[in-house]
Amino acid sequence: MKKTAPIGIFDSGVGGSSIWKEIHQLLPNENTIYLADSANAPYGNRSEAEIVALSIKNTEVLISMGCKLIVVACNTATTNAIDILRTNYNIPIIGIEPAIKPAALQTRSKSIGILATKGTLSSTLFHKTSEAFTKDISVIEIVGEGLVPLIEKGALGSKELQKLLEKYTAPMLAAKIDYLVLGCSHYPYLIPQLQKMLPETVTIIDSGEAVARQTRLMLENIALLSEEKELPELQFYTNAEIDTLTFLLKEFEGKIHIQKKEF
Repeated sequence: MKKTAPIGIFDSGVGGSSIWKEIHQLLPNENTIYLADSANAPYGNRSEAEIVALSIKNTEVLISMGCKLIVVACNTATTNAIDILRTNYNIPIIGIEPAIKPAALQTRSKSIGILATKGTLSSTLFHKTSEAFTKDISVIEIVGEGLVPLIEKGALGSKELQKLLEKYTAPMLAAKIDYLVLGCSHYPYLIPQLQKMLPETVTIIDSGEAVARQTRLMLENIALLSEEKELPELQFYTNAEIDTLTFLLKEFEGKIHIQKKEF
């Protein structure tokens, strides 16, 4: 495997592009291929068998495109399928989990909120992590029903989205949380709105930066960190329309290539 081989990243849609941004910021010389499986979004309401099948499909597409490492930039896919992916494929695979541990270790109010999909909150991996770190802490778990479809449509400023966020944060505020854990890679795109709604005492955390650091560490460990100094190839593929990806990645216009692809 060449050091210049791309990092492969997949998500149930456009949300994992928030993870891609963190990886690209930390590893600006790396070639990347991103798959947005928007035709099947959201994964959070699907059965475990469906989530595993979709994750296998995406992994095999990225392997066929010559990727040297795969990042599962989807909490639901990670919590339901990553063990199966790691067992079946001889390629380094990095997952993403809600950042429960740092929130639990740093909370002063002993009350934290977790906003995630049904598929993540009901998974075995999530429960194991939660039980390990939140024994003496009040955890307010909220399923963000309806948020992913709105983000997939690019409706970030819509009244519908605002109403859902007010509804989902209300019980958290009542419980006096001081940390809000975003348990879906789509949700970092909601941070500007959430910051306006939540008091300054609430810290919002997601997993993007930690995933980027883990990606760099893994590439260092297997001696596949790119040493290229030329402009990297940054490819994005979606099996739906390209409009929302184009909007979410507008600051990278001219540097990235986005196209529709059946997969």
